[in-house]
Formats: sequence, structure tokens, C-alpha cells
Amino acid sequence: MRTILILIFCFVCTAAAAQTLTGTLTGRDTHIPVAYATVSLLDTLGKPLAGTMTDEKGGFLLKCTKQGTFTLICSSVGYQTLQRSVMLSGGKTDAGSLLLIPDTRQLAEVKVSGQQSALRLLPDKKVFEVGKDVFSQNGSISDALNGIPSVAVSPQGEVSLRGNAGVTVLVNGRRSGLTQGGALEQLQADQVERIEVITSPSARYDASGNAGIINIVLKKNKKAGFNGQIKMVAGVPNDTRINPSINYKSDKFNFFSTFGMRKSDYKGIYTSDQVTGTATMKMKQDEKRHDDGKMLYFGADYFISDKRTMTAAYLWHGTHDHDKTSLNYNYRNTAPAYDSILQRNGESWERRNYHQLEYNYTQLFPRARQKWTVDLQYDWWDSDKDWALATGKLYPAISDYPGIRTHTRDANRDLLVQSDWVQPLGKETMLELGIKSENRHVQYDFLAQQQADGIYVTYDGLDNGLDYNERIQGAYAQLGGKQGKLSYLGGLRLELTGIRSSGRNGAYTNNKDYIRLFPTMHLDYALSAASTVQAHYSCRISRPSLGQLSPYLELTDLNAQNTGNPDLNPAYSDLYELGFLFRNSKVTINPSLYFQYTDAPITNYTSRNHDGTFITLPVNIGKEIRQGFELNVMYNPLNALQINADFNLYHFRQSGAYKNFDFGFSDGSSSGRFSTQWKLSTSLSAQGRYYFNGLSATAQSHTRATHWADFGVSKNLLSDRLSLVADVTNVFDTRRYRTTTTGPDYVFSTMSRFNGARYRLSVVYKFKGNATVREAKSGNRSF
Repeated sequence: MRTILILIFCFVCTAAAAQTLTGTLTGRDTHIPVAYATVSLLDTLGKPLAGTMTDEKGGFLLKCTKQGTFTLICSSVGYQTLQRSVMLSGGKTDAGSLLLIPDTRQLAEVKVSGQQSALRLLPDKKVFEVGKDVFSQNGSISDALNGIPSVAVSPQGEVSLRGNAGVTVLVNGRRSGLTQGGALEQLQADQVERIEVITSPSARYDASGNAGIINIVLKKNKKAGFNGQIKMVAGVPNDTRINPSINYKSDKFNFFSTFGMRKSDYKGIYTSDQVTGTATMKMKQDEKRHDDGKMLYFGADYFISDKRTMTAAYLWHGTHDHDKTSLNYNYRNTAPAYDSILQRNGESWERRNYHQLEYNYTQLFPRARQKWTVDLQYDWWDSDKDWALATGKLYPAISDYPGIRTHTRDANRDLLVQSDWVQPLGKETMLELGIKSENRHVQYDFLAQQQADGIYVTYDGLDNGLDYNERIQGAYAQLGGKQGKLSYLGGLRLELTGIRSSGRNGAYTNNKDYIRLFPTMHLDYALSAASTVQAHYSCRISRPSLGQLSPYLELTDLNAQNTGNPDLNPAYSDLYELGFLFRNSKVTINPSLYFQYTDAPITNYTSRNHDGTFITLPVNIGKEIRQGFELNVMYNPLNALQINADFNLYHFRQSGAYKNFDFGFSDGSSSGRFSTQWKLSTSLSAQGRYYFNGLSATAQSHTRATHWADFGVSKNLLSDRLSLVADVTNVFDTRRYRTTTTGPDYVFSTMSRFNGARYRLSVVYKFKGNATVREAKSGNRSF
């Protein structure tokens, strides 16, 4: 007992002798807190005594057992290193608000490939700096997402996180039509500043997305005076892009604008093999896609005063796509030779116009970190798609079937209003409150016609439409702070959802209303200045997308079709995550264990209809339990060499039934990537990346493992005003997806090759400009 008392006494004495130093880092020109900056305390000989990183609000806290005069050093990318003498004489010392001055030389270096780390692992998120990645400089947002740990984009444009497709993709912290209908492939990655991956979101974020949130932040940071750049890309197969941007900043205004034009070609190959009893069918599809896209983004920040800012912006994205496809079907029963051959040729034209207006008002207060924001966003877009299908028999006798044409049209209107309040409750505690209202209206029409006696008549009764109205009202409150080495953030979000959907011809009516509380809790404990233990919990909802709800078919393939299910319900999930983060000057290691329980998850169900056609639709089943291990490593063995690796291993167990089919099943899978970035000289960088997805399975199908690799190189000239970037994606043409679906009396196998190897070369020329950067005072969405 005496020994225990002595130990307790020593601990208390040591704790009592500890000195505490607090402060806040703020950009001198922006008056915005500098998050995740490095803060160190050195003794008179330059020996480190303590170190930490600033939080999202720019605040820091250091503890030191010594008293005296020491050197405080604060550094962050894009700013000059701040060095200041501080005196610790007992108790708490407040360094106040420290201003960081933008670094002209360092800001120029940030634009040089490989000069800074492209990936930052932070306590609550992973941040991918798009401009520092070779592949992102030439590719689309989909290419950039494929370079982020545990994130994958399928050839069809479906985004998944840790192998789970229930992820919500946001643009500037809000839902956007730019994340739907394959639009991410249309937008260039160089129009994005950074991408944030949040596996366990706080109450500040929408509750949607049971796998987490991916937030795409468009570029808005601009230099003082007049500046800009022009970028041109050429590729094989054809990938032509032109992107000029012009910006101007004065003391009162910051005008920013970007224009993009894109023409791209893709060549896809798809095959399928079907065995039903003794009958077989082999299909091969050759697809040629041509995409024309244009994008315009412009706006302005108005600095009413040093504490009040208004931002308004307009975004337009238009596409005109023209695709051609050829499908060849070979049928046979028991004979070795094929007894029937069919050929279908299809041609489609799609036009899409997306518009977005956004407004932000930010009010800062004399009290540090106190803030009020108002955000408004209005989205509207229209899309039309036409298919012309010609089918004929080639063997044993040549004959033509009646032609089929389809027309699809959808229109969307989405209004969002949001307001947030941040209130400091002392130096270490922060209260956040917010409300949000979003209203969405969609009209969807589908018509299929078949040629008969020289005129077109409705085919198979497919003439209908969908009226869809969605209203989501939300409010949240969360409290965060620090107690010694423990950081905490707990919150509660309330969301009320109302959905009204109906078929235009009265085919169905579906109304749903639900209200739910979504609690969240985040605990981080600093073991030392370099290592942190993290424990996170969040409750999430996965609402069905419009594509999953729409019950109409696309008729391109004679043998396999996908449709939606208007009876889908949302899925609810509880997410638990335990992680460890270690960082020093050479290496960052971030292992995590995660567990997820989902009620009524959405999965795909495949069956054959009366014509023998395979129909795949999404359905709700009983439940799913998923657990996994994730490891992210960043290693800089040399100043010029960076190595990144990530690995995800998970296991899941599903239960439930649909139409007498038992979905009881369990399996696991893995995925990962390995990337190296080498700075060969002050102006020359090279990068390589290797991806792999392990074997995966569901209750009905299994997908074989796949892998592929990308390579790129960049060169800067004319004092970094001219940049050349060359890259090749899927260099060995190995990115192919092979899936086999098994039913009671059939085996159906498919292979998808969305596109082969693609070679690209880009040229970027930057106009001169002052290098003082201002960051827009956006809302509380953690952009």
C-alpha cells in the first residue's frame, strides 16, 4: 500500500509541475484558423520538449514539465514558419492568436508534383490533396478517387468505401447532381482542391451513407491580383481537354472562374456465358462511347469587413454523349454447333445540363472561433436519352426483327437551406448547433416503342413515368473539447424524411415518412505528441437512390437487364471504429478496426422472367454484420521519395430472404494499393501505383480478383510556370471484372472491360500573379 501511495504522490507532483501552453493559429490575410499545423516547443539547445498539431479550429495545447524561456515553432504548408519565444512560469500560459504569413516560395512549390505529400492522415479524416498527385493532374475525379485509401470506383461509376457501396459523395459539403449518373467521370480532377474521406462522420454531417462520407472540395483559393492558367490534354484513345481559369483578387473582392471542355472516346468489351440445362448462350458486346462535356464555374467573394464575408457562385455542366454498341448472341441446345445467331446494333444519344447556384454568408465575432454561417444551394438539371435498336437473325436464315427505340427524360429541382452556429465555451470546449432543410422534386419519363407496319407503337406496355418528391429536415447539436490528453466530440442529429412517389399512369403509389435520432461520439487520446488512439461511433442511414427506385428497364441487352424497386426502404447502420495514428517526420501509420451492424441492407437479387431474361433489381434483406481491418502507411525514407500503401480486409455475414430465396451467407474480401512518388530532380517527378481487389462473393454470385497499374511522370519548366505531365492508366490492360451468378437451373457468367490502357499528355501554363492566397470563409461543413 505504501508503494502505491508513493507512486500516486509522485504522479500528482509531476502533474502539478506540468506547464500548459495554449494558443490559436490563424492566417494573416484570411483570418481563417489554420488546421492541422505542426506546433513544437524547443529548449535553448534546440531539443524538442513537446509537440502537437492544431485542431480544426486552429487551436493547440502543449504540456511541458519545465519552466523557463523556450522557443515555439509553428509550421504549415503554404505559410512561413513562425518562431517565437515564450515564457512558462507555472500553470497555464496563453500565447493568444498567432498569425501565419503566406509563403510565396512554398506556395509555388505546392504546385510542383511530388514536392509535398498528396495524402494526409488526420485524426478524423483522410485528406487527399488532388493537385499534388500526378495521375489526378491528367484524369477525372474518378481517377482521383481511385488513388485514395480504401476508396474504389467501379467501371460503371459506383463509388465504394472499404468494399461498401453505401457511401455518400458530397460536393463542397453538400449533396449534388455532379455525383450522379457517371458525372464524376466527366469532371476533371484539377478542378478539385482536395477530397476528404470520413469513415465515421460527426453530427455536423448529414446522416446519409452507412459506409461514410466522401467530400469533394472544388477549388476556391485564389492569389492576389490577376492570375490564371490554361491546361491542354491529349490522349490515346482520344481524350482531348482544354481548361482555362482566370481569377482576380482585390481587398474587397475575389473573383474566380474556370472553364472546361472535354472530348473523350472509350472502347469497352463485355462478354457473357449462360448455361441452362443442356442449352448454352454466348454473348459478346463491343462498345464505342464518345463523350462531349463542357463545364463553367465562376463566382465571387465579397469581403464586407474583416469579419463578414459573402460568397456567390454558379456552376454549369453540360454533356452530349454518343454511343454505339454491337451485341452478338450465339445459341445452341445439345449439338456442338450453334443453331441460332442473333445480332443487335444499338446507338444512343444523351444530353444533360446541370446548373447549380450557391450562396454563403459567414459572420465572425471578436471572440475567437465564434462563427455563424448561412448556406443556400439550388440545383436544377434536365437529361434526355434516346436509344435506337436494330435486331436481326444471322443464322440459320437471315431475317430482321422490328426495330425498337426508347426515350428517357428526367428533370430535377433541389433546394437546400442550412445555418450553423459555433460557440466557444471556454478555451477547450466548443458547442455547435445547426439546422437544415432540403426539398427535392424529380420527374422521370420512360417510353419504349416497336416498329410495326411502318409506324412505332408502345412496346410491352413501357410508357410511364415517375413523380418523386423528397423532403429532409434536420437539426443537430454537438459538444467538443479537450481534457488533458483526451479530445472528445459528441453529438446528436435529428432527421425527418418525407417521400412521395407515384407512377404517372397510376401504376403504383409509394409514400414513406420516418423520423430518427442519429447519435455520434468521437474520442481521441494522445499517448504522445506523435501517437493517438481513436474510438469513434456513429449511427447512419442509407436511403435508396433514384436509380434504385425507378422500375423501368433499359432494353439494350436481350438477355440481361437491370431495373429499380419502388418498394425499397432505407437501411440503418451502427458504425464502431477503433484506430491508432502514429506520425513522425518519416512515417505515418494508421491501423483501424471497424464493426458495422446494418438493419434491412440493400443488395441485388437476380432472377429469370418468363422470357428467360435475367432481371437484376435491388431488394431489402434482413440484416448484415460487417467487421474489418484497415491499414494505411506513409513512409518517406528519403526527402525525394514517398511510399504509400493501404490494405483493407473485411468479413461480412448476411441473413434474410426474398421470394423464397435465402440470402443467408458469409464471406470476406480484401483490397489495397501501393504507390510510390519519386522526385528525380527539382523539376522532375515520377509516380507509380498498383491496385488489387480480392475475390468477393454474395449469396448469388462471386467476382474474381482483379489488379491493374498506372504510371506517370511530370516535368516543370520556366520557373515552374510551365508543366508537362504524361501518364498511362491500366497500362497492362488487366482491369477486367469477371462475375458468375448461379441459380436453381442456370449459371450466368460475365466479363466487363470498360476501357483498355489510356495514354495522356498535358501542358499547363500559369499566368503570373502575386502569391498571397486567400481562403474563402465557407460554412461549418469542414471543407
